[in-house]
Amino acid sequence: MPNILDGKKLAQEIELILQQAIQSGSEVANRPPGLAVLRVGNDPASGVYVNYKEKACNRIGVRSFAKHVKEDIALEELLEIIQSFNQDKNVDGILLQLPLPSHLDEASLLRSIDPDKDADGLHPMNLGRLIKGEKGPRSCTPAGVMALLEKNEITIEGKRAVVVGRSILVGKPMALMLEAANATVTVAHSRTKDLPSLTRQADLLVVAAGKPNLIGKNHVSDNCVVVDVGIHRLPTDPKNLRETKKDKLCGDVKIFEIEDKVAAYSPVPGGVGPMTVTMLLANTVDRWQKHCGLPLTISHLLP
Repeated sequence: MPNILDGKKLAQEIELILQQAIQSGSEVANRPPGLAVLRVGNDPASGVYVNYKEKACNRIGVRSFAKHVKEDIALEELLEIIQSFNQDKNVDGILLQLPLPSHLDEASLLRSIDPDKDADGLHPMNLGRLIKGEKGPRSCTPAGVMALLEKNEITIEGKRAVVVGRSILVGKPMALMLEAANATVTVAHSRTKDLPSLTRQADLLVVAAGKPNLIGKNHVSDNCVVVDVGIHRLPTDPKNLRETKKDKLCGDVKIFEIEDKVAAYSPVPGGVGPMTVTMLLANTVDRWQKHCGLPLTISHLLP
């Protein structure tokens, strides 16, 4: 039987640690941690993610400064909002919810966030810190993957790791984190030729391609570890509309094809997804402790 990498359970354990850190430090800090989440437009998926983040803040005692602005907002106006969060002493973490409308320059907006309040680890300075192996906020999804692997005592050092996907959100920082943990890392992407021959070489396969059911049994070797970062809503079957109570979800991996072949895998949902939100909270609480001169008690949770 393969080991199921239960992100939901681990996220609950980490939330308890964060909640205790907030309770023990709030009296000295004279305020709770603050997270500002900035959402632009009405992308449905973004709305769901922001809602999850607000609920998570409420569970552990982080003050939420959520702001939802119209889709046609001007770049200059959005920069002013980010600057106001940069200057607000009650805000410890800032997250710009992606994707953005096409008329907005993502790179300049991410650069405008104070790197010391960068809750998603995407500021160029923090990506540079990751490359150099220096402490700093880490990109939340790959940080969550690393926490899952550590919790399940999955050895990374010396292993052959393949990351499918090269986005700045997941693929690139994931490869850097695995490399820092002494894996030999290969990054594959949409233009990789003969993907199965490459992925079959992996002891550890992390799939963040954004394509539903991309990876099947022909892509994986026996006893490898597979981490599925993707999450997609499947089209509803009109014939079964009355019977369908919830949207069906799938990842980038055909779990039903590989589960009897691999040593461990992350399920969808309940694997990497909950960990992404939890590591966002961990970044925020870590920044709060730093800003308020408190002991840095949760830095070990960040890779």
